[in-house]
Amino acid sequence: MALGFQKPADVPGAAWPAIMIGLFVAFGGVLYGYDTGTISGILAMKYWLKLFSTTADGTLTAGEDSLIVSILSVGTFLGALTASPVADMLGRRWGLMASTTIVFNAGVIMQTASTSQPLFIAGRFFAGYGVGLISAMIPMYQSETAPKWIRGAIVGSYQLAITIGLLLAAIVNNSTKDLDNSGSYRIPIAVQFAWAIILVGGLIFLPETPRYLVKRDKHEAAAQSLAKLRRLDANHPSIVEELNEIVANHHYEMSIGTASYLECFKGTIGKRLFTGCGLQALQQLVGVNFIFYYGTSYFQNAGFSNAFIITVITNSVNVVSTLPGLVAIDKMGRRNLLLVGAIGMAVCQFIVAITGTVSSVDNLPAQRAMIAFVCIYIFFFASTWGPVAWVVTGEMFPLKVRAKCLSMTTASNWLLNWAIAYATPYMVNEEYGNLQSKVFFIWGSMCAVAIAFTWTFIYETKNLSLEQVDELYETCSLAWKSKDFRPKISFQDVDDAGAGMKFNEAADLARVKRDGMGVEDVRMEKV
Repeated sequence: MALGFQKPADVPGAAWPAIMIGLFVAFGGVLYGYDTGTISGILAMKYWLKLFSTTADGTLTAGEDSLIVSILSVGTFLGALTASPVADMLGRRWGLMASTTIVFNAGVIMQTASTSQPLFIAGRFFAGYGVGLISAMIPMYQSETAPKWIRGAIVGSYQLAITIGLLLAAIVNNSTKDLDNSGSYRIPIAVQFAWAIILVGGLIFLPETPRYLVKRDKHEAAAQSLAKLRRLDANHPSIVEELNEIVANHHYEMSIGTASYLECFKGTIGKRLFTGCGLQALQQLVGVNFIFYYGTSYFQNAGFSNAFIITVITNSVNVVSTLPGLVAIDKMGRRNLLLVGAIGMAVCQFIVAITGTVSSVDNLPAQRAMIAFVCIYIFFFASTWGPVAWVVTGEMFPLKVRAKCLSMTTASNWLLNWAIAYATPYMVNEEYGNLQSKVFFIWGSMCAVAIAFTWTFIYETKNLSLEQVDELYETCSLAWKSKDFRPKISFQDVDDAGAGMKFNEAADLARVKRDGMGVEDVRMEKV
């Protein structure tokens, strides 16, 4: 049993190896969360401002604030786009190791050594580049190794690791904020070496994903990898069956199109890419990173006392609230969870916006109400849109273009992450937009958009293998009818005669082989 789930009785082998491997790889999310979370507190540290400020009053200009925070997202955007060739050339496992050891650590070294803005900014770019690479490859690795019955919880655990990273950053920042020396910011930054060592150290002992090995035509190695994940002999019938289905599906997909970037924009793959990019963009546009990037500064400027403590509280809520989402994702399903989350977030955002707009700065009951609804909002995000966006994008693409499409959907997340990080100081700064709490009206409106987007575009993929997800998208044209889908074919029944056929024709061929029907019988059945 794992996270409240019992392995189905008809599933042979052990579940715990794949689950433990998937959960460990999720640790890479700590790098993501911690790196994004440290900056909120560092920008409010007195010593850091004294050392890095270029103004007479010891503060940052809106432009400097935007650049320092958002440059990380520029790096992550480019890193996510680069993840496809890295993951396809080096593999999912070695790609993660290289991205962490070389790129991410280089950025951490630069930030730790910096005493002025230029080197600090360069370090944030390279650390972001590494995080972008990692953020695309971790859900890919998890989705390609996890058993289908608990894949949602395993891939969703990546978001849990991100929230843990954010919380750790808030705790470390709060511990060092009053130091009157460079340790105030160097300690929080240098701690990231520990996270990198843990991730790379574990990856040394983990297998490459069987689907990547199939993609590279290393079928014997794929069988050994799958056997290790399921704790069965490589010749066990269930291993042979699962591997044959992966191979057959990949061969069929390659027979009807190439693995080029152009292929990513065609047919149902193009539809899936639009859905994935829209989902990842909306995950940012609902406003959660406003709280985690600028939360400390916002609460200080809004007149809240103990802004650092409030940030620790909101990050604690973020961690705890992710857990029920991991349980619900394979029970309620992806689509229902996203709908519930979008509705709950919209209500909370509008309440915070209205309360902050109509109340005075020193109104203590109003402040408490705002903090309460910010926490409730975080609960809805952390248990729904936080983990589910990574799960849906991780499992919706065919093997031949999975790395390319995931790199683009993840890049969409980081592109909007950058836009929000860059624009927010101008939106809330008194010299510019001066929106203050009114900015929550914008986030609330985007939550309303998320409701409509989920209903229209998100397919239900729980309890389906990655190969069955292909059948879902090829045979079901309307997202709201996807909950009624049941797999009907096995790609092993589509032999060489089916190569190049359209999906429906290949499905007919598979049924002929499976049921012993004639082609004419299949056609008459359809009529």
